[in-house]
Amino acid sequence: MTKPIILSPDQKALQVNLDSKIYGTFVEIGAGQEVVRHFFRAGMASGTIAKTMSAYDKDFSDSIYGKEKDGRYVCESRLQNMIEKEYALLEERLNRSQHKETLFFAFADTMTTINLEKTMQGHGWMGIRFQLDPKKEANNVIIHVRLNDVDAKLQQETIGIIGTNLVYACFFNHEDPKQLLKSLYDNLSRDNIEVDMIKITGPDFKQVDNRLLSLTLVKERMTDAVIFSPDGVNQQAADMLYKKNILTIRGSFRPVTKVNINMLENGLTKFLENKRVKKENLQLLFEITLSNLKMEGEINEKDFLDRADILCSLGYTVMISNYKKYYKLVEYLSQFTRARMGLIIGVDNLLEMFDEAYYRNLNGGIMEAFGIIVTRDIKIYLYPYKPNDKVELQDSNNIAVHPRIKPIYNYLFSNGRIEDLDYDPKVLHIFSRKVLELIKSCDDGKWEDMVPEGVAEIIKEKSLFGSKCEYNPEKN
Repeated sequence: MTKPIILSPDQKALQVNLDSKIYGTFVEIGAGQEVVRHFFRAGMASGTIAKTMSAYDKDFSDSIYGKEKDGRYVCESRLQNMIEKEYALLEERLNRSQHKETLFFAFADTMTTINLEKTMQGHGWMGIRFQLDPKKEANNVIIHVRLNDVDAKLQQETIGIIGTNLVYACFFNHEDPKQLLKSLYDNLSRDNIEVDMIKITGPDFKQVDNRLLSLTLVKERMTDAVIFSPDGVNQQAADMLYKKNILTIRGSFRPVTKVNINMLENGLTKFLENKRVKKENLQLLFEITLSNLKMEGEINEKDFLDRADILCSLGYTVMISNYKKYYKLVEYLSQFTRARMGLIIGVDNLLEMFDEAYYRNLNGGIMEAFGIIVTRDIKIYLYPYKPNDKVELQDSNNIAVHPRIKPIYNYLFSNGRIEDLDYDPKVLHIFSRKVLELIKSCDDGKWEDMVPEGVAEIIKEKSLFGSKCEYNPEKN
């Protein structure tokens, strides 16, 4: 199959400029001065650009767009205010009777690049409000990016490229939102930039599920982790996790069971007992790794949404990550906070953590991995394992860690880094795989009590996880 030709930024800018219907404004703050340059340099910009502006001074910016509640300028709310204000001005100042076929747009970005000391990573927000039909309301595409180049000038050039890609994609790749997303990386790589959040809304994108776009970000390795809130809205990780006490539970949640909830509730109780944890500063995360979403080597998107629907219906925040190994998850979370964190895991997961084969890709092996864990302020909360009455309960006291690795385990345990959780003996026998089998076979009455209240009804009503079970609201 012939690979599609990838246009250069200047070629994309020229194609936009040559389209007589596309007309709008560019407003850029901070380091984001590079996008409109591509459109000016390409030629024919007079037919595309109504106005370009950089309200660089903070007082000027505040007078135009208003002050943000948190006083920040590189944030989503500032970007939203920018594109809404500038788009409204287009409609106000341009006579629609003279622009009956014109597709209005307002592009904006607010960026900060790496500092001279190279102690702060460059990042920012970028978005566009645009029409695909002059008779329809506008659509919005908003992204958050992390800049990985180690030089401010290179980061500015990267901003110019991805901004041009975004404008072009919205007008010429909009029929396939996933392709729109992937095209943002044209002429770029992860070494340059990381797109870690995207939101697409509007009348032309009613069918778009932003959670699937989040999944695409991780699947295509544009980023390593994404987060969405209980209402299904994509969130920027730093906004959710900055300086928070983060408590994470990892699992497949296929489906979520009473065991998962018991683990969380008991883990939360233990976590809040710690003096370094404040309830008002708490962030709970249900984390699903990409490996847990793979079925027969492929990502099952429907299955992913089934899990997400249930977790969100229970009011939980969901995180999808590429972090198969726990130390990578800890490393990721610790970049947002220095506050006490907690990790809830089962005995089988802890055994995996202490398996040397798990770290063959690391030069320092298991010692390198646990070097990361022990230098972070994190506690591991261990939920016991007892599948039936014939098997002895396994917890931190009798877990079968290999003798060669036992000193590392003993170090963590003796320093209070590993702590046993209380448990409900009535639910220890519940396993997601068994519940899933019963759901698929429609063994009514055998699995409903194994899942949290209300979950069985959701599964039956929406036919989740391949369920063909009859749904009778009156009976339920």
